Amino acid sequence: MNEVWKKPPVSLETYQGMVGKEIGVSSWHLLDQGRIDTYADVIEDHQFIHVDPERAKKETAFGTTIAHGFLTMSLMSIMSYEVMPVLEGTAMGVNYGFDKLRFISPVRSGKRVRGRFVLAEATLRKPKELLSRTNVTVEIEGEEKPALVADWLGLIYFS
Repeated sequence: MNEVWKKPPVSLETYQGMVGKEIGVSSWHLLDQGRIDTYADVIEDHQFIHVDPERAKKETAFGTTIAHGFLTMSLMSIMSYEVMPVLEGTAMGVNYGFDKLRFISPVRSGKRVRGRFVLAEATLRKPKELLSRTNVTVEIEGEEKPALVADWLGLIYFS
């Protein structure tokens, strides 16, 4: 369930006041082999480093399979639903892409990840269209380096 829908909405002014601040940190999400295999089937990427634990153990420095970078990235949606506020009067929000996305460290099968969200920008482009820029760091439980860092853009439309 997307927890965001259970939260009371905030005003545009309140949201814009959050710029430069950490909005929140999501719960942990498991990247186990079953999830990796399902993702591999969906995108038709069955490279052994993702789907063959024995071969990955023998032939890679990872010691096991790793999640696809785009799988880790895709979890940012559910992570954002857990922490990002809904704005009053919102008709819809859409993903506008990334100005920056870097995969820093591989996520080994069986590890958990979480997202840390900092609102970097909230600018009205039109009277009913807000550009939201969020700096996201996806952390790997028990590891120093993150899985990825991203400068994520969204457009929020008001009714």
